[in-house]
Amino acid sequence: MIRDTVRNDRGAEIAEAALVLPLAFMILLGIYWFGQAFNTYATINHAAREGARVAVAQSCATCSPANTPPITSAITNTIIQTMQASSVNPNNIRLYQPAYAFCNDLGPANCNNQNYNITICNSVPLTPNNAGFGPQVCGVAISFQYPYQFWLPFTSLNNQTIILTADVQMAREF
Repeated sequence: MIRDTVRNDRGAEIAEAALVLPLAFMILLGIYWFGQAFNTYATINHAAREGARVAVAQSCATCSPANTPPITSAITNTIIQTMQASSVNPNNIRLYQPAYAFCNDLGPANCNNQNYNITICNSVPLTPNNAGFGPQVCGVAISFQYPYQFWLPFTSLNNQTIILTADVQMAREF
């Protein structure tokens, strides 16, 4: 009688593994793809910060002309090179242009989005006029969107595209 019980349990491990292993595999695959999405999000935000850093840095004071902002192509090239260094394709960038208010008496923000769908806005208000923290601070904003596609078979996320947004603002250096 004891032998019959042992003999009947022999295939149980295989049946349990057949049920558990696909689920465990899907969890591991999901961890991988969400990790890739987070890495892409961190990369595009890092690239936007690098572009904003270039945008706010003025040329040297003794150069001619003195203290001129960098040209748009230098800012765009910095963003593109940063994305390429992390193996993120800059050709997938989508246009994203949030609306910005007036900055002091400078008028509306001056935005340019002609290169790679990257929006570069100058004279963007970083603090509201009535914040009580002193004068309003104006700066630069870099913004764009990047699509990311999941691949999780047998789930509702399979081939779903999410839009990751990079929107960085930085005060000008004087």
